[in-house]
Amino acid sequence: MKNLFQAGKLLLLDLASTFFFLFLYLLTKNITLSVLLGMALGVAQIGWEFARKKPIDTMQWLSLFLVLGAGTATLLTDDPRFVMIKPSIIYCVVGIVMLKRGWMNRYLPPVAIELIPDVATIFGYAWAGLMFLSAALNLIVALNYSVTTWSAFMPTYAIVSKLVLFLIGYVTMRTIAIRRRGRLAATPS
Repeated sequence: MKNLFQAGKLLLLDLASTFFFLFLYLLTKNITLSVLLGMALGVAQIGWEFARKKPIDTMQWLSLFLVLGAGTATLLTDDPRFVMIKPSIIYCVVGIVMLKRGWMNRYLPPVAIELIPDVATIFGYAWAGLMFLSAALNLIVALNYSVTTWSAFMPTYAIVSKLVLFLIGYVTMRTIAIRRRGRLAATPS
């Protein structure tokens, strides 16, 4: 569970500049200010890691590249959709990584890996599917609705969809693990 929260924290940090842009835009309705400060946050995050002599992960570099690219495109065109599309790219990258068989194992206790590796694999693919669905939905909303609508809908959807899948996965895996453990205990040695 600790590893899952750590992964969630890292993903939120990768999306921090987008959320910061969104918050500032909703507060100020100023695209230029919001984009510039969102870009500054992205650069500051990398700068902070350098200052602490921490290695910069590939996703952090990708996030910075997307922040600067989408921010620059937004500033040049005065069109916030470039920033709004960034989460779709990140969702796709995360979805591709989640297509690796067994990626969830590092987030499971040893007993779960022993009892339900097949179920964990299925839920790993379900998570990948959710990432691709989220990418598509974000793209649709970003291209067809206002910044205000996008900013109200996407964070709510992002939190609720991930929480629902997490709870379904947790309950399902726990239930199946308990049943399998009971069957193993009932089987004569």
